[in-house]
Amino acid sequence: MPRPVAKDHDAKRAHILAVAARAFAEQGFARTSMAQVAKACGISKANIYHYYPSKDALLFDILDTYLSALRDRITGIDMEGLAPPDQLALIIVEILHAYDGMDHEHKIQTEGIPLLPAPQKRILKSYQRDLVGQMSDVIAAIAPGAFDGNSRKLRATVMSIFGMLNWFYMWNSPADKTARDEYAQLVTQLTLNGIRGL
Repeated sequence: MPRPVAKDHDAKRAHILAVAARAFAEQGFARTSMAQVAKACGISKANIYHYYPSKDALLFDILDTYLSALRDRITGIDMEGLAPPDQLALIIVEILHAYDGMDHEHKIQTEGIPLLPAPQKRILKSYQRDLVGQMSDVIAAIAPGAFDGNSRKLRATVMSIFGMLNWFYMWNSPADKTARDEYAQLVTQLTLNGIRGL
């Protein structure tokens, strides 16, 4: 007979994900054992294996939970009736707010994704592609003649925007809402003026 799911299963799982993300971000994935994660969570090693059969499974769930929620939040923005420049401004500010409080999850993407099996990599990269695709559509609509079908130039522009947003995350992670709003406006203006000058 299968073991019944505890009433607080989801809460415990969320706690494990948050604690493990912090441990992986601070110590490195390779240097962090499941026993260390269990201890940091305040549970036994046997208990953590009840939730996750391996460290890879735990890493994937952290990144899948984070990236799918980020993708859904950003691609789900209601932009009906907005001009492309206003769509861009809305996407940028929403991304910066979505990053708030997610430093550990954001940090372990770079190290973690390449370590996972190919099917899991494809899932995680599909979330990233959806975000890049949404931004690409908006950028192309702002200045259609600037790219003339040059997908490499468009991608370079879009990834430069994400680079600016990730810079803020790296150096200003404790920033409050006002600081995030101000930086979002700065990135939007830099992008709009830059694209129009191409």
